[in-house]
Amino acid sequence: MSTEQSPAQSPPRRTGRRVVVPAVLTLVVAVVASGVVWSVHRGPATAGGDPPVPVQTTTVVRTDLATTVSLTGTLGYGRAEPVKGGRSGTVTWLPPAGATVTRGRQLYRIDDQPVPLFYGGLPLYRDLAEPGTVGRDVRVVASNLKALGYEIGYQPVPGEKVSRPVKSAASAPPAGQQTSPEPGRGTSGQGAAAPMPTAAAPARVVVRKGEGVLTGSLMRAIKRWQQDAELPVTGRIAVGDVAVLPGAVRVDAVTALRGDPAETPLLTVTPTAKVITVQADVAEAGTIQRGDRVTVTLPGDKTVDGTVSAVATAVTQDDPGPTATPKRAVTVTVDDDLSGIDAADVQVDLAGETREGVLAVPVGALVALSEGGYALQLADGGRFVAVTTGMFAKGMVEVSGDGITEDLAVVTAS
Repeated sequence: MSTEQSPAQSPPRRTGRRVVVPAVLTLVVAVVASGVVWSVHRGPATAGGDPPVPVQTTTVVRTDLATTVSLTGTLGYGRAEPVKGGRSGTVTWLPPAGATVTRGRQLYRIDDQPVPLFYGGLPLYRDLAEPGTVGRDVRVVASNLKALGYEIGYQPVPGEKVSRPVKSAASAPPAGQQTSPEPGRGTSGQGAAAPMPTAAAPARVVVRKGEGVLTGSLMRAIKRWQQDAELPVTGRIAVGDVAVLPGAVRVDAVTALRGDPAETPLLTVTPTAKVITVQADVAEAGTIQRGDRVTVTLPGDKTVDGTVSAVATAVTQDDPGPTATPKRAVTVTVDDDLSGIDAADVQVDLAGETREGVLAVPVGALVALSEGGYALQLADGGRFVAVTTGMFAKGMVEVSGDGITEDLAVVTAS
């Protein structure tokens, strides 16, 4: 990690007696890689009528200063995740590596039937067949069919009660009524009777946020979709009939062969958008938040803006040895199109410490005093005013002191 100078750092200073000369002194502060050095330039002796030596001036400004944290990242498609077949059967088709699969398109085939891709965060974990079934998995099916253009009808809103049918239950006959015992079985006493099946009243279920309801119109939409997808038209969706993933995917690698059992890892996929992955030290990652803006330097020194889209909570170590440094993955997405670059090492610059609304001048305006400390030379009269320095960032330095105000004109060397 590399950072710009922190507030604790300051440019080197020449020590010794204050230099007093009758001629005009021009002090120049130059910024170099290791800090700031200064030199005293003595003007040549001139006749009293010669014009004064011209100086460059600037003004004290009120601005925001921020240090920069530079990290090395890798441009690619992100981490590849495995996909396993969700039901038993035989793999009969797999997509080629590099293929892009979007909502509704087949991701693979089992027993020569397509397994389409649905978007969502919850895999289907049960068969959806009973009208009135309520759950987040139903919502996944409803939202995907609607996005594919199918009319799903009305969906109850959160807080609404819906009827959910229940299976018939057994009950005893009315009082005084007897039934004949089964052949070969006795009775437990006079008046004993076998239970009689009765229809139970439908259960009332409250729809919660994020849940859907398997209504009649939704089941009809499922049938229309099944017909278009060349699937058995049943109006029900079983576990493994669709593959649910967060979004469109790019096939990174195929790990199975045609003829393999379907309930094994079949392929690995990545998101379709290119991202930058940074392996940051745990301490560094703790200061990075999702949504932070960054600047990315690409090969050829082209810079683009980006945003931190995720900060992993899992801690990993590339080297299993005792000296390994724990890392957390930081994912960055960029605003520009990166077509033509599939993989590359890049530099990611993040804002470090920030100081808002401070008074600042170019570093070249600082004058290092021989007795210690720093000063600014006023443009009006050449008087030196002592200052206290704060943060150094991007060629500017925070200053404060008696008489230092916004728009104050001072002499600068740059």
